[in-house]
Amino acid sequence: MSGTFRAAALSLCATLFWGLAAQADVTLNSARVGAADVAALAKFYETAFGMQEVQRIQMPASLEVMLNFGATVAAAKANPAAQIVILHRAADDHADPMAHLIFNVTDMDAMVAAITAAGGTMERKPFVFGTTGITIGLALDPAGNHIEMLQQPRH
Repeated sequence: MSGTFRAAALSLCATLFWGLAAQADVTLNSARVGAADVAALAKFYETAFGMQEVQRIQMPASLEVMLNFGATVAAAKANPAAQIVILHRAADDHADPMAHLIFNVTDMDAMVAAITAAGGTMERKPFVFGTTGITIGLALDPAGNHIEMLQQPRH
């Protein structure tokens, strides 16, 4: 089994588990990624995914930016959904094979175009996972963080 396929299968299992865990009052609070240039990576997620900055914490030696979905900053701040947190790290690292962010999307082709236009790259052309009908796309943001996108089957 290839590393990419294994990561996709693990992600799918985790997604199914999170659905069960939500019944036990467990939800995703946020997902954290790292970047040498936090502000530039925040701009990528704003541009590619339409997110808004909802909080910024400047510490003496580092910066942390929180993003969420919303048409305006106020709407994003009011959104109870999980956030993306970007924390400073010393260098951009492409070595980690585990997908860090998983997005549900309704138009994979449009999302692939938005990611590449904003400076990200596709790790693998989107593919249908087994017989599930779910299309999976695997990408890298400009700092090397892994992004997985899931498009549910169209009925």
